[in-house]
Amino acid sequence: MGVTGKLVSKIDIKSDGDVFHEIFRERPHHISDMSPTKIQNCDLHHGDWGKVGSIIYWNYTHDGKEKVAKEIIEAIDEENKLVKFKVIEGDLMELYKTFTLVVHVDTNGDDNIVTWTLEYEKLSEDVPDPHSLMEFCLHVTKDIETHHLSSPN
Repeated sequence: MGVTGKLVSKIDIKSDGDVFHEIFRERPHHISDMSPTKIQNCDLHHGDWGKVGSIIYWNYTHDGKEKVAKEIIEAIDEENKLVKFKVIEGDLMELYKTFTLVVHVDTNGDDNIVTWTLEYEKLSEDVPDPHSLMEFCLHVTKDIETHHLSSPN
């Protein structure tokens, strides 16, 4: 059995937490417009945007390299503003046996906190923990926030 791990990071955002959740839930294909240096494309391969079981395909740049990921939407929790993605194909599968990403938004008045959780099982002990991927997720979060704060309401 590989080595399992979990990374959790929280980041405050000034933009609307409900809108942020809605983007990851049913409009991830718009993220490339908000974070073009990191996310080049997001396509729907199966199902419908915003539906559990749907499969989406990402083209992204991480650590200066162009990469791909195919993910299935494993869970959507409207009450808790949570979306869980499981990676099923792509570059991450060269290092990890399993890899899931959870994006969760806590809203409390004007306070919005985005929590990213990465859960994974490494193919070997030599595989690094995905700290740089967590940084990538936090940067994308900030790009989305900046896009919404600079957009006219």
